[in-house]
Amino acid sequence: MSRKLENKVAVITGATSGMALATAKLFVKEGAYVYITGRRQEQLDAAVKEIGQNVTGVQGDSGNLEDLTRLFDTIKKAHGRVDVLYASAGVGHWTETIETITPEEYTRVFDVNVKGTIFTVQKALPLLSDGASIIMTGSIASVKGLPGMGIYSASKAALRSLARTWTLELQSRKIRVNVISPGSIDTATFDGISQDVRDAFTTKIPMARFGESEEIASTALFLASTDSSYITGIELFVDGGLAQI
Repeated sequence: MSRKLENKVAVITGATSGMALATAKLFVKEGAYVYITGRRQEQLDAAVKEIGQNVTGVQGDSGNLEDLTRLFDTIKKAHGRVDVLYASAGVGHWTETIETITPEEYTRVFDVNVKGTIFTVQKALPLLSDGASIIMTGSIASVKGLPGMGIYSASKAALRSLARTWTLELQSRKIRVNVISPGSIDTATFDGISQDVRDAFTTKIPMARFGESEEIASTALFLASTDSSYITGIELFVDGGLAQI
């Protein structure tokens, strides 16, 4: 059976752990050469070692435009093109309400989640193949009212809006743009929470469990490959049904 991403060049930002790392592993397994990024060199090196082959790690912060320029310069010299761009890098924000949010926290979240994604895509455009796939990481927070998560939720809603616009702006090149919006996925985000809190999350999910990083990875593979050749502009929720009720 042929591999779904044979000879493709993929870029996954923020891929040193969790969902994005699982995606990088799957992309390589399916035949892609993958570039991953991360802010911390030690974690990036560990991720590259874990993936094992057909991977290059480029240290950088997606909110830093110079780092993004260096990333795509590296790719241009080595491969000259990008077939799949998965803008996955992001930061969380869980505890500040409208009464307590600060300009600094707003800037921290939007610099990475929104500005970082915009300029990741912009700087990739000269290398993106016609017919390429762009994937962004959203969140169910963009469609749910979640106290304490207003800034984070707004940043993810912005990505959903951008996907709609870019679908039209890039249609002449047949570049597809889609968003994956995870729900409660069993990653380091939930490390250290009590079983009671975990159970409280689970009871709200129709499928009555947390998702796995590999379930996000298989969704990303679908959107990256020709299996989704007639799909663009969508937000695909991978959340056990939580956003649908």
